[in-house]
Amino acid sequence: MNLEKIGFNIFFQKQLEDLGIDNTTIARVIQEHKERYIISTFEKEYEAEITGNLRYSAKSREDFPAVGDWVQFLPFEENNAIIQKLLPRKTLLARKSVNSSTERQIIAANIDTAFVVQAVDRDFNLSRLERYVALIYAGSIEPVVILNKVDLISKDELQAKLTQVSKRFKEIKIISISNETLEGIDDLKNLLELNKTYCLVGSSGVGKSSIINTLLNENKIKINTISETSHKGKHTTTNRELIILENGSILIDTPGMREVGLTDVSEAIVKTFSIIEELSKNCKFNNCTHTDEPGCAILEALESGNIDNKEFENFKKLMRESQHFQASIAEKRKRDKEFGKMCKDIMKVKKKNKY
Repeated sequence: MNLEKIGFNIFFQKQLEDLGIDNTTIARVIQEHKERYIISTFEKEYEAEITGNLRYSAKSREDFPAVGDWVQFLPFEENNAIIQKLLPRKTLLARKSVNSSTERQIIAANIDTAFVVQAVDRDFNLSRLERYVALIYAGSIEPVVILNKVDLISKDELQAKLTQVSKRFKEIKIISISNETLEGIDDLKNLLELNKTYCLVGSSGVGKSSIINTLLNENKIKINTISETSHKGKHTTTNRELIILENGSILIDTPGMREVGLTDVSEAIVKTFSIIEELSKNCKFNNCTHTDEPGCAILEALESGNIDNKEFENFKKLMRESQHFQASIAEKRKRDKEFGKMCKDIMKVKKKNKY
């Protein structure tokens, strides 16, 4: 078995030992198509479906396999298989579901590093970047920022954007690239390690598919142009797919996201805005709300210009969004508990009347 060539490591080996599972029945999900999957053992790929038991025991979509997951499977016929069990995840990249206020949508699983791609000519937005970084930190994944299409702006404009990003994210790697001139591509390749799993995230039209094609040295991924009327990208990638690159690193392509809703990620938001967290420790009051309290270190930093006002406003906005999701979850659990109690009461009455 060559499972390590598709990302298997000591973490997943321990999961197998704890569960008493033989690694000869393990595969990784490399494609997902509406509850139908392509799974791979590296030597062979199978078209797979989940068992009915796994389907009906799932409490939410989060309990279903996603691209990047490791699963236990049972092969049948020549190229078909049944997914019997989903292995515990090491990391998880997920956002708030567009269609639900209490559900999370999985983007990809078991990612080591996520590249946040922004196109410097029209997509560059620090607030959106902060949102992506918070999402990545929430999944215990390392973020890296890619500023793409640098051939479309001047050197001075690029330097100004690099300065803005590095000031906002002091501990995150930032690289600038161009798929046209190949500037910075070697810097990107040097970050890709053997058997490690990477993910590209960003809005539609920022050039994620072009980056993958450049890394593959082929036009494997279809590319669409930017709309000249709306100046928005078209969705090129419609399904998530795991790809093995020439150097043995593993890359997951994802569809462009126009909405990046946050879930219960307060700790990740604090980590994203680390300078605000550090300064808040110097506030006079432990329960400082950073609104009008005397001795507030955050208000002093805003006044002196050490913190950008837009950064602080976005911090508060993301925290409110995360807290709202947590409140929605709590309310749903309360309703579910009350409904469960009502069902039990009804069954008690029925049983009593029966006798």
